[in-house]
Amino acid sequence: MVPDRLIDRARALLDACRVRKIMLVTAESCTGGLVAATLTEIPRSSDVVERGFVTYSTEAKEELLGVPRDMLEIHGAVSEPVARAMAEGALKRTSKAGLSVSITGIAGPGGATPTKPVGLVFIAVAQRGRNSMCERHIFPGDRRAVRVASVEHALALLLQAASGN
Repeated sequence: MVPDRLIDRARALLDACRVRKIMLVTAESCTGGLVAATLTEIPRSSDVVERGFVTYSTEAKEELLGVPRDMLEIHGAVSEPVARAMAEGALKRTSKAGLSVSITGIAGPGGATPTKPVGLVFIAVAQRGRNSMCERHIFPGDRRAVRVASVEHALALLLQAASGN
């Protein structure tokens, strides 16, 4: 069940995209498609949501989004360079979408390392003709809380981009 506050934010994003005639694509890892699911919870979202990639494994990031293997080996799947490459790769794999978001992180409870704690998430946004941007977060709470916070922040970044800010 998607929290109402996320549906409200998703609705605002879809409206902003419609005004600017922007389609979007998602590339998700630790959220497993929750951004796309939140957006498509809303009727008529298909006029904005072009496609979504769930690239949970490093192989999927490489094969589906074109994230370079050496980047994955050097920085790890949970890193700013990989988040940017995911967002940029998603845009390259569609001719219709002009905006993308990617999320990669450690939702827990396992998977943490001394330098990458549970809750570490990178969210990147890419737009055609602009430099991608990326935010690093450490979200508190359990697996569900980390994933919901990731979606909430991703929607906020997309809304900001779709609004021209």
